[in-house]
Amino acid sequence: MATHPHPFRSRAPHVAHDVLVIGGGHAGIEAAAAAARLGARVALATFRADRIGEMSCNPAIGGQGKGQLVREIDALGGLMGASADATGIQFRVLNTAKGLAVRGPRCQSDRHRYREHVTAALRALGVEIVEGAVAGLLVETSGSRARVLGARLESTHGGERELAAHATVITTGTFLAAVMHTGEDQTAGGRVGEHTSGGISADLRRLGVELARLKTGTPPRLARDSIDWARLEPQPGDLRPEPFSFRTDRARFPELAQVDCHITYTNARTHDLIRANIHRAPMYAGRIHGVGPRYCPSVEDKVMRFADKERHQIFLEPESLSTDVIYVNGVSTSLPADVQEAFVRTVDGLERAQFLRHGYAVEYDFSLPAQLDRTFALRAVEGLYLAGQINGTSGYEEAAAQGLVAGANAALWTQARDAFALGRDEAYVGVLADDLVVSAPTEPYRMFSSRAEHRLILRADDADRRLAPRGHALGLVDDADRARLDARLARIASARRVLAALRNSDGRTLEEELRRPEVGYAALAARHAELAACALDAADAATLEGDVKYAGYAQRARRDVERLARDEHMEIPLELDIGALTGLRREAREKLVALRPRTLGQAARIAGVNPPDVALLSIHVERFKRARAQA
Repeated sequence: MATHPHPFRSRAPHVAHDVLVIGGGHAGIEAAAAAARLGARVALATFRADRIGEMSCNPAIGGQGKGQLVREIDALGGLMGASADATGIQFRVLNTAKGLAVRGPRCQSDRHRYREHVTAALRALGVEIVEGAVAGLLVETSGSRARVLGARLESTHGGERELAAHATVITTGTFLAAVMHTGEDQTAGGRVGEHTSGGISADLRRLGVELARLKTGTPPRLARDSIDWARLEPQPGDLRPEPFSFRTDRARFPELAQVDCHITYTNARTHDLIRANIHRAPMYAGRIHGVGPRYCPSVEDKVMRFADKERHQIFLEPESLSTDVIYVNGVSTSLPADVQEAFVRTVDGLERAQFLRHGYAVEYDFSLPAQLDRTFALRAVEGLYLAGQINGTSGYEEAAAQGLVAGANAALWTQARDAFALGRDEAYVGVLADDLVVSAPTEPYRMFSSRAEHRLILRADDADRRLAPRGHALGLVDDADRARLDARLARIASARRVLAALRNSDGRTLEEELRRPEVGYAALAARHAELAACALDAADAATLEGDVKYAGYAQRARRDVERLARDEHMEIPLELDIGALTGLRREAREKLVALRPRTLGQAARIAGVNPPDVALLSIHVERFKRARAQA
């Protein structure tokens, strides 16, 4: 049973809000919604109410590892999946050539409709949306520990007011002491046209919270009519698109017209122009000190770090059905505006590109996440939770997952109820939380399926089965959704009984036949009326097929969970040459050689060493010990 870091101490009954959420990005949305679903009185403070749910970077939801997070958020009653379904203009499942466990649903979103959808959902839940800039935190220091009691808000209409709350969730994204860079130009702010939040950083430092700097970036936006589409490679969505949400009505999905994205590439002229002007890039000129995202480098980083590559892929993605803005995915940059225009126009199809906005980098404060527990509460400060990019992550999905857990726990804490946390073997959300608070990443963290060592039992298609019962028990998931899940599981169980009972002419059951990689459920249902009568939809069929095909793997994965629990205190022999071990990632090998942990448990807590690395190290240790015993 999870516990909160501090017992709840009741405060004055006149406090208007149980939970205050600071920030209206993807973490803030899910935090406010989760707290409201648990019956808390919630206020959400944001610079601009019309920018709630803004997609500051690419207009897309999901992907490898990220799509699993979206399904899990949805299974716990969150808003992201249903909002993506209602506003998506292209849906694709990534990694379809691989097994079900690593496939990642993704959608291209209409960013304007997405904002409208999530804002309406928050209002429907009774969340009070308050416009203004948070000037600082309300702090009480009379007890043994400091306690945050809300925030001071500077109204957009002038004047200052206090927003008191029993618990506060900070979800400020890239806005803490933020500076935007385009070439030699620097502007205070975390997004074009919006201010920075300097007062919160100062208050966090006074509370003893350790902060550092990170950097992210965004590419230019181009006018649709200025692009020569005939010269580009179209990238259509799936013919039979799959929704994110288990609640989405498939008969009405997708709701919006579907569009193609397009692909083009940089070339030698592009790279020559970038190299010739690299001294004007803020990172290379020494004006940016924050660490950038390893897995989403700027185009100048790609050109300089991967000099042997002749070209880099670019995706041209529509931002909305109602505007002509095209997002140029793959050329995030902070080079000066004139250089951006020059190098973009060397790309096939973009020779006459009209710029609607230039790319820029953002440098911002973040809190070192090792100061949190797995509920995203600060250990040293009562009543304060952090979620999203303030914890060193990148991506809407990672932020939303943290927001849901933080918002739920903020509400549970004010209700003196047990905390809610998920383990690595239960959900990608649990992997995310554990990676942040244990491994303590020092660069922007992005979720991949490879980070989840138990991914064979954490499939995207069965997130509702894994998590909705937990959500229902807490109050995050309503009775109607629980009944929908129960009916779905009953259909799947019925179909599996039919699979086990029916036999082919060779004597094998249909379940045995379905285990073969080339056999799909739909083909079997087309040949057997009893199976077709089970009336499974595509989602049900995918889950059943995954259960059958992964049965053996899942059994081994659960044994691995038990083994890893035992391995916590397993000693690593001093004679074992870690530097020579095969299969370890280079970063993990370097950290293990440098720090030389004595046990697997210690190895697991080293930043840069992921649980899959520890699982592999465990195998090498066991082999070494067996070989030594036999010598």
